[in-house]
Amino acid sequence: MNKFIILPDVTCDLSKETREKFNLTDYIPSHIILPDGSERKGTLEWDWTTSKDFYKAIKKRNNGYSTSPASIDEIKEKFKYYLNQGYDILFMSISSKLSGTYNFALKAREELLPLYPDRKILCFDSLRYSLCFGLLVTKACEFRDRGLSIDDTYTELLKLRSCVHQMGPMEDLFFLASKGRISNGKAFMGSLIGIRPLGDINNVGTTTVLGKVKSKKAAIEATIKYIEKTIVNPKDQYIFIAHTEREEEANLLKNAIEEHFKPKGIIINECYCMTGTNIGPGLYAAYYIGKELSENLVEEQKIMNTILGK
Repeated sequence: MNKFIILPDVTCDLSKETREKFNLTDYIPSHIILPDGSERKGTLEWDWTTSKDFYKAIKKRNNGYSTSPASIDEIKEKFKYYLNQGYDILFMSISSKLSGTYNFALKAREELLPLYPDRKILCFDSLRYSLCFGLLVTKACEFRDRGLSIDDTYTELLKLRSCVHQMGPMEDLFFLASKGRISNGKAFMGSLIGIRPLGDINNVGTTTVLGKVKSKKAAIEATIKYIEKTIVNPKDQYIFIAHTEREEEANLLKNAIEEHFKPKGIIINECYCMTGTNIGPGLYAAYYIGKELSENLVEEQKIMNTILGK
């Protein structure tokens, strides 16, 4: 069985500490364009700004920030580095419905395989984003470390892909309005009365709002009840929490999850600049393996309606 490297793209949002924990040694960075037109490498580090300054800036001038994936040539160079060392490659990407990264990787694979006939390059479309995607990356690392082959790891990931859930609130409605997800009027009124939308991930990797609550306490209580109805074997898995400038709230959610589910571990990660540009400040949400998601989240909507008494 050939050795293989797991290479996710940067949108997995896994911190250095988390990458070290799961023996993830590398990833493929991308690009962020700043309001002044300059470009920075999009990495899983706060190497050119702090998270606080970044989220403060995008809240003020969010339309001036944009992102772009690694190019085909950049992906090829990373692939060649490991192919030349005798590794097979399992590349994992953000949802192909949200970015061109997956298709760029397929093109890089097509160009390289004739040059490396004895090597394998598998490209996995996570159909997920941020820590929904990152959770799948850590599962791939666990499968590899248990001795699974690259093909068996890929097969197991396919089984899990539609079982990764997200649940938690988004507090900054003005940022959502700036992205066209809700109207400015709704953002203003919602913020006045403390509205917090709660959403799970859909079949293409974006968040579908399933309900709304009016306080931090209610948001965490609804999140715990939703996890309880949808999670599978909590004691056997790591549950992840992502946040964007909501560290205090993320820790409150962590404490509630620990009390109710006693999982193998709970790992809090910030969302870095590549995903944060599109998420904005105000998110704190849990990510976990649960029941397979229903088409268009019909069953999940029923669960949330019951939790909220609708």
